[in-house]
Amino acid sequence: MRGATPAIETSHAGETEGAEGILTSAVLARRAKQRRQIQINIGLSYLLDVIVLLVYAYAGVTSVALAATFGACGLLSVALFIALSEAHINDRFEDHYLIVFQSTVSVGIAFAFILAAPQVGIVFICAIFMTFTFSSLRSTPRQSAIGWTITTAGLAAVFLLTDKPIGMPDDSVIERLGTMLQFSLLLGRTMVLGLFSAGLRTSLYKRGVQLKEAYKRIEELAELDELTGSFNRRSIMRMLDDEISRALRSKQPCSVALIDLDWFKRINDRFGHPTGDEVLRTFAITVFANIRSIDRFGRYGGEEFLLILPETEEGAAERTLNRLRTIVADLDWSAISSGMSVTISAGVTKLLPDDAPDTILARADGALYRAKDLGRNKVVQV
Repeated sequence: MRGATPAIETSHAGETEGAEGILTSAVLARRAKQRRQIQINIGLSYLLDVIVLLVYAYAGVTSVALAATFGACGLLSVALFIALSEAHINDRFEDHYLIVFQSTVSVGIAFAFILAAPQVGIVFICAIFMTFTFSSLRSTPRQSAIGWTITTAGLAAVFLLTDKPIGMPDDSVIERLGTMLQFSLLLGRTMVLGLFSAGLRTSLYKRGVQLKEAYKRIEELAELDELTGSFNRRSIMRMLDDEISRALRSKQPCSVALIDLDWFKRINDRFGHPTGDEVLRTFAITVFANIRSIDRFGRYGGEEFLLILPETEEGAAERTLNRLRTIVADLDWSAISSGMSVTISAGVTKLLPDDAPDTILARADGALYRAKDLGRNKVVQV
């Protein structure tokens, strides 16, 4: 495969497959467009070589017919691969660019013309170099090894099994002009490939950063309760394990509170579940706005929430929960629905030396039920 400014496919956020791995029509169309662009560039590369051959023909080193024949062979191969692409035959293969097949055809054409016109063999040697350089941008290690093997075998056949002199015309000014033009165009195409490769690396790096950010966001979403934005039960329970271990290891105090929205079922029944959801969200936002950055707050289940207060003695924990209880009760809940009021009850307990998550939660739960028994809108500490 040869080219001046290749368009090589990178991953697209929109490239998706169906449930059975079938590519969507949008993906197939995008692939066909990319392959078409590649073939156009390959065709342009052939035309650049034809220009050099015409310069040599003007100098009398070769003929116009040879230049035309080379160009025709190259453009016919391009037309063949465009036809295969437009018929979506390429899409039947894992490598839908058909790297090995295209490289083999391009190298085969170049070797045929080396044998036919060895006096201008430098043009076709450069064509082989461009083919290998271009194909390596998209090749797998296995494909590169196959391409190198095919090319090396061809070079061995030309240089070792024939006595044809491979020419680089330089006897006249016109011949030197043609040779200079050949190398200049080769360097230009190589430079374009290098710039494209650098751009591709930059694009891949940016995509990598975007993917990392996306994965981070996915991980965050996997830890959060979808409705309230607080940590979900799995996450908050893991955090409770971590905080208990850290507190026991550092001999720092730690307190835990279970919080319940009073008469929440009545809110749902009277005002509707959408309103109930808005109450839960508002409550969660209010708690987040009034706790420390080191505190951990998550939805334990339904309208029940777990608050972990590291480095907090039981007296300070009780004061924190009473402050939250007052803030919640004083909110203007009528802004959500006329005539609505919301209060909370909480059970607070401190971490004991032999505590495990289930034991400390059992004490907090017992304190919460005691707060409810006392008429709700209460904080009980045990």
